[in-house]
Amino acid sequence: MTFYEVRNMRNLENNYGRATGGWSGRVLRKPLGLAVVCAALFMVTSCADKKTAEKGDMDAAERPNILLILADDLGYSDIGPFGGEIHTPNLEALASSGLTMTNFHVHTVCTPSRAMLLTGVNNHLSGIGTMAGEQRGAQIGAPGYESYLNKRVVTIASLLSGAGYETMISGKWDMGGRNDDAYLPNKRGFEKSFVLVEGSADHFRSFPALAELDKVHYKENGQSVELPDDFYSSDYYATKIIEQIGDRKEDERPFFAYLSFTAPHYPLQAPDEYIEKYAGVYEKGYDNIRLERMRKMKSAGIIAQNMEHTDPSDVWPDWDELSPEMRALEARRMQVYAGMVESMDTNIGRVINHLKAIDAYENTVIIFLSDNGADGGNPLDWGPQYYNWAETNFDLSLENTGRPNSYVWYGPQWGHVSSAPFRLFKGFATEGGTRSPTIIAHPGRIKPGKMSSEFATILDLPATILELSKVEHPGTTYKGRTVYPQEGKSLANFLYKNEKPVHGAEEVFVTEIFDRRSVRKGDWKILWSNPPWGEKGWELFNIAVDPGERNNLAKVNPEKAQELLNDWRDYSQRNGVITVDDYYMGWTNAMSHFKWLPPSMRESQEQNKNREK
Repeated sequence: MTFYEVRNMRNLENNYGRATGGWSGRVLRKPLGLAVVCAALFMVTSCADKKTAEKGDMDAAERPNILLILADDLGYSDIGPFGGEIHTPNLEALASSGLTMTNFHVHTVCTPSRAMLLTGVNNHLSGIGTMAGEQRGAQIGAPGYESYLNKRVVTIASLLSGAGYETMISGKWDMGGRNDDAYLPNKRGFEKSFVLVEGSADHFRSFPALAELDKVHYKENGQSVELPDDFYSSDYYATKIIEQIGDRKEDERPFFAYLSFTAPHYPLQAPDEYIEKYAGVYEKGYDNIRLERMRKMKSAGIIAQNMEHTDPSDVWPDWDELSPEMRALEARRMQVYAGMVESMDTNIGRVINHLKAIDAYENTVIIFLSDNGADGGNPLDWGPQYYNWAETNFDLSLENTGRPNSYVWYGPQWGHVSSAPFRLFKGFATEGGTRSPTIIAHPGRIKPGKMSSEFATILDLPATILELSKVEHPGTTYKGRTVYPQEGKSLANFLYKNEKPVHGAEEVFVTEIFDRRSVRKGDWKILWSNPPWGEKGWELFNIAVDPGERNNLAKVNPEKAQELLNDWRDYSQRNGVITVDDYYMGWTNAMSHFKWLPPSMRESQEQNKNREK
């Protein structure tokens, strides 16, 4: 469908007035209809791509199974294939059997990424203009700001199910359904489902990870269920997806299985045997681990030999500035995180081994990615009452850190290590917030052991999955209702025939939430972050030569900055973006992280100070 064809379809939806942001403030623009909005979305040239599978290699095989594995808040350099010291043999084997993508981009936080992954539509149209409870001002009640996956999009699960696939999900949902069952996965195309409805929870029991929630909900095929006594999230989600896949028979349908881990999202927790493997590893501090990772990344060809690590913000103290008590706590936090990541890897191995045992492995496309960058934020940073909630409900002693009834996060400096070599982390539109460690494998079909720096985004995966499955997106109408068309481009020809580029130099990819925003166009990127992490106004970077975003070129090349600003304004107008001035995102600011110690450690610190006196 061409731009002009879409323009002529304005009557598909009632118009809504929305405030949209610009370079130096907010203006109210004339509202546009749904069909006009879809004319030039993130990837402007691919609004209504309906191509089925290309003639060639894929025609020789039956429709493949799809196993989509999503990690939660995993950093770019955490796993072995991307330079990490964390033991991840199953992901290393997956990378050896497929393609490692080093320039793959997602959204800055989990819920928008997950909406884009399931629909191929940007977060401002699919309902996740902001997160639940974070609506401000004109965002309240506005279309696109529902904070759940709205009905103006159709999921790939629905399309695959309708085309003969068996569809299943195990793990984190976070797309709605807490207050309305119509938004649970069993109503959005998944025939089998076991999910945590909310975005986070304790990993050993049914208990919320946020002070605002009184409970969390687990649903199996739409029905409430209780967790077993031996529950651990990664173990149980893998077990459930294995059960859902079952023992495939030759006459059974191909499957689409979505394994949606909550690891390594806070609260950081892991079985003891995984935590103990990393005892002492992180006592060397942030810089040593970061530089070790970068040496491995350079050796593997993931980053350029001359790339320097991007210094973290001086807002946060360095390792040698910490008290002995804080260093011990920080090392333990990262130790738990590493154990959590290895546990996830073990469970990925269980699922892949099951596919091999039932002779389904060779006809399964396996996609692994993270939903955003590492989480360097502090979930208690909203105020003292949040620390009081944690101290009241959990055992926060150093000895219990990472175990049942603990509440752990690892903070901005380890978050920056996990994002190496890039700047910042989850919640920011910097490269550290949006680059995902991504692996795609199809045994015997995709050339094994390859690495690519080709730019691609999470919006491309739904189009890819549909093309490989020989399923067409319906465009603007699905079962009698108006929906947005997909925006991404299929990676099929790139994956199987090495045809590139995937995206042309004029195509635009935008992220925005919590007022932090970016526009990527070819090698260029403009970025807006709140001070002290960004300058006042937009910054301009040439990512091809400066992926660390160290050299702001906005004053050197104002024409390019203005060009991308115009792209932002165009996107903002068409997609109904509502920005909020001076939005305070306390969790990602992590300003109180180094000012707090657990009660038992505070007592020990006071005793040491008294002895010194």
